[in-house]
Amino acid sequence: MRWRLLFADLEGAMAAHESRIFESEVADRTRGEHAGVGLSARLMANRGSHVAVTLRDGSRVSGDLVDGAGQWLLLHDPPRQRLIPAQGIVAIHGLPRRAAPMPEVERRLSLGAALRALARDRARVSVRTDGITMTGLLGVVGADHVEVAERASGELPAVVPFAAILEVGSAVG
Repeated sequence: MRWRLLFADLEGAMAAHESRIFESEVADRTRGEHAGVGLSARLMANRGSHVAVTLRDGSRVSGDLVDGAGQWLLLHDPPRQRLIPAQGIVAIHGLPRRAAPMPEVERRLSLGAALRALARDRARVSVRTDGITMTGLLGVVGADHVEVAERASGELPAVVPFAAILEVGSAVG
């Protein structure tokens, strides 16, 4: 009778020990999986989520996450769309933990490619930097800069380095 209780206690202790080992392995593997997930994979999986983005100047913009790639994300904040370069982001609030693999084509969509699409569309935009906001049309998009033509007066456009851009928004009004 006592031996049966003794062996039952031993079996219970072994089961508890094996359960702790299993939980520890699951936790280690989960941490390993999370370590390999990039921000773009989280953006891809959470399209449609409402997020708030804190920019490096301390300002905060919010909207529905429309799209994202390695170098940028696109928010819809009616009536505006906001293209936010990743280098200007300090934090993203409200982004669920889901992640999805990003197809190679979308992974390669650089900030320059997104700005070239806006330039091709001849969309009137506002380009906000740390110090100023310019409203006009995007012109030549180089490897690391974009031209912003603020006036149709023949004045040369402003050349803005990608690194200075906080956001490019659809111009309202």
